[in-house]
Amino acid sequence: MISVTESEETHERYVRNIIATWRSATSDQMQRGRTWYRSAHELASAIADGDARTGAGVIAALSANKSWPENTRLARRVCETGVLSGHFQDALTKAAKIMAGMDPTDVLPMERKTGMFFRAIADPSDPEAVVIDRHAHDIAVGEIHGQQDRGLSSARRYNLLAHCYREAARRLGELPSTVQSVTWVVHTERIAGTGTRGPRR
Repeated sequence: MISVTESEETHERYVRNIIATWRSATSDQMQRGRTWYRSAHELASAIADGDARTGAGVIAALSANKSWPENTRLARRVCETGVLSGHFQDALTKAAKIMAGMDPTDVLPMERKTGMFFRAIADPSDPEAVVIDRHAHDIAVGEIHGQQDRGLSSARRYNLLAHCYREAARRLGELPSTVQSVTWVVHTERIAGTGTRGPRR
């Protein structure tokens, strides 16, 4: 287990790491990161006949351990054809419940990555939503941890890192989801071809 402590010194170091990654973004990376969730929102609306909440819920339900192209391919197929396959049963069951009319907030773990991913896509202006995946973790701690367990299933650890992104966003005058998405673009492009896994959510 990778250590994530709650000392003020460690917290401040994580915030500084996030801000440093933000400031290293090229203009192109900044533009792509800034528009990422808005583009995802438009996609969610398109695949669910204008119902962005349903589309976002299905995308989020099917996001774990999938690249974005694969995630969206599966979500589009579910929304357009009703075919549920290509993922773990738990993810497929959640997607089926959302397609059947259940509100995503009643289906997804709202205080974890999947629920936050839904929130950020469903409402890109959400002032609190921030997705902490393995890349967001590594940006904050300042190290690439490959296949090691980051402990993000722990609410305490997830919330600590989410708080760091919210604090970085406050200092930058940005939304937490924007800071996360811009730094995610920067980081995943840095590690591309380094032997680590690709940019999966």
